[in-house]
Amino acid sequence: MAKLILEKQDLTYLQWSHIRSSSGTAGTFLKATSSLHGKKKYYKLSNFDSAKGIVGHECINEIIVDRLLDVFGIDHLEYELINADIEIEGNVYSTYLCASEDFKERGESKIALDDYYRANAEKGESHYDFCKRKGWQEYIDTMIVLDYLILNRDRHGANIEVLRNARKHTLRIAPLFDHGVSLLYSCANDDAAMNFDILADKPCNNFIGSFSCYDNLSLLPRNNRPLKRILKPHHKDIIFENLNGIISETFINRIWDMIYERYLIYENL
Repeated sequence: MAKLILEKQDLTYLQWSHIRSSSGTAGTFLKATSSLHGKKKYYKLSNFDSAKGIVGHECINEIIVDRLLDVFGIDHLEYELINADIEIEGNVYSTYLCASEDFKERGESKIALDDYYRANAEKGESHYDFCKRKGWQEYIDTMIVLDYLILNRDRHGANIEVLRNARKHTLRIAPLFDHGVSLLYSCANDDAAMNFDILADKPCNNFIGSFSCYDNLSLLPRNNRPLKRILKPHHKDIIFENLNGIISETFINRIWDMIYERYLIYENL
């Protein structure tokens, strides 16, 4: 299960770089790296506004989805949520941030799936059919279902990566990662969360399929159920363990209702 570090950490030494949000939201997503004993660690913040500070909760979404993927037994990048002080442009902020280790193995390089597709696709081949030909159908089908359950707004072609080892002549698709821009990420408070339509089919930036996460379910072969485990009500306690106080009870309940009600729709298709 995704690890929470609740004791305040001093991470003011991290140097943050600006990654412009690709989801149309105001603000910036900031990233940093550190290296200890030859191991690289990646850090990222929720949405940051230079005037208001850290205004988003995308990092918490990463932990929720991490645990959801554990419940389903799906391979994914593992995150930890850290309570920390950080410094940006001379100002110190107290926040929760995400950290993860490099999923590349020694000797591997990475390339975004959209770039790999452009270099290797056959004429007229769809993104889905290309992945199917490469042997990644099970991965892509699972991703499509997950993105529907969490209403992932930002599964663009660089949020799916291909890992290559030129010396060993191996090629694999990276574990699922980057799920922050999902769930109730656009809701700034409890009132917005209560008024959010958890079953709405909002436009999403999908590399595979269309802008509709619901319509993308039609890409799945008939009678194919990529999720091999059943989501049950008691899984709520597992997914949200120790998140009380980090997000409100309203957010916890609305996010769970969103995931579970969408899961029931998927199961009854």
